[in-house]
Amino acid sequence: MLEHLEGRDQVLDIGTGEGQIARALTQAGTAVVGLDPTMQQVLTARERAGGPVYAVSRSDHLPVPSASFDGAVACLVYEHIDALDESFAEVARVLRPGGRFVLIINHPLLQTPSSGLIVDHMIDPPETYWRVGAYLQETATIEEINKGVHVRFVHRPLSRYLNGMIAVGLDLVAMHEPAPPPGFLVRVPEHEAEVVVNTPRLLALIGDRRQP
Repeated sequence: MLEHLEGRDQVLDIGTGEGQIARALTQAGTAVVGLDPTMQQVLTARERAGGPVYAVSRSDHLPVPSASFDGAVACLVYEHIDALDESFAEVARVLRPGGRFVLIINHPLLQTPSSGLIVDHMIDPPETYWRVGAYLQETATIEEINKGVHVRFVHRPLSRYLNGMIAVGLDLVAMHEPAPPPGFLVRVPEHEAEVVVNTPRLLALIGDRRQP
């Protein structure tokens, strides 16, 4: 995000959470407004300070003027909301022409419901592979990400995100599928490492607001 938003003057961080991304952008010299629908997250972000301005807001109704930012970011947010098209439209509204949107989501192909690493011990030697679930089917599930902590997850195919961006005037300029970082790989058993290192967990889509 720092790379693709470099040189932007004012950036909107949608779904800022506790403000980690907003603080990093501020330290790089960007003025940042962080928005989140959860008051507790906003209060935590304010406590951790670092320069950004924070407020409570949903992604489909951003409380900022039109064409007021030259950058926007949403990291691991849009797969948890229902109002996808409305949220894309709001991004396009608040961006100036030429403004950049960085969208990071769980990889739609490899993070579908029922997907995951499989180690088949019925074969000698055991075969390890990544199972892909019902990719084309839009599905909402509730996942327990920590003991007692449940999060709603909406799976959509990649085309849903790309076409949603295009429809509101965001032209794709780059797409990234980063490999898992070294700190993650050291936790993986040796016989699983090859599959994991070649299986991106995240997808980044970078789009620029179309010039009139």
